[in-house]
Amino acid sequence: MPAYDAVLFDSDGVLVTPPARETQLAATRTAFEAVGESDPAAEHVAAVADGLTGEQLREICDAYDFDPEAFWDAREHHDERSQFDRFRDGTRRLYDDVAAIRDLSHDCGVVSNNHHSTIEFVLSHFGLKASFDTYYGREKSIESLDLKKPDPHYLERALADLDADTALFVGDSESDVVAAERAGLDSAFVRRSHCADVALSTSPTFEVDDLGDVASLVNG
Repeated sequence: MPAYDAVLFDSDGVLVTPPARETQLAATRTAFEAVGESDPAAEHVAAVADGLTGEQLREICDAYDFDPEAFWDAREHHDERSQFDRFRDGTRRLYDDVAAIRDLSHDCGVVSNNHHSTIEFVLSHFGLKASFDTYYGREKSIESLDLKKPDPHYLERALADLDADTALFVGDSESDVVAAERAGLDSAFVRRSHCADVALSTSPTFEVDDLGDVASLVNG
């Protein structure tokens, strides 16, 4: 079994339950309304909610004659607020098996495609700050859309913080596996209920059922 200097974790779907799709769609529709469009096309709402590139965002904004920065500011604000609300009311929760990785002897970090401020909220809200030595989400900017996983940008920043030569990245999506490969890391794919039937086109280093398996793996 490889020895790792550090272990990095995705957040949504790994540490905490993922956001409900309808919550994401509702926040996106509210953002459209905030900048003057009360009846956006369903495919545009879905594209913004599901994740898109900076170029795709600008194309959608052109269709409505929106200022891209103004629209994206609205979207990020409403999306972030909807997430905070769902954590506070208990709709979204911490996975029970996070207890297994709270006290790993390895340096640990979080790397997510979610907002950096949302990751900060999650770690504070669930009392996890002491368990992680660094954490990265993306900035609330259009430019950050092209730095999300599978781009390894934020993984590489976390590795630099931890001064780690070897690390395992734990995720729940194909983009997590690809980002790990691009960063030269091993990957562990957690088959949670929301991704139990996902067919990956690239193979992770490990497949695990839960974070208890991750703890056993890295502790040997």
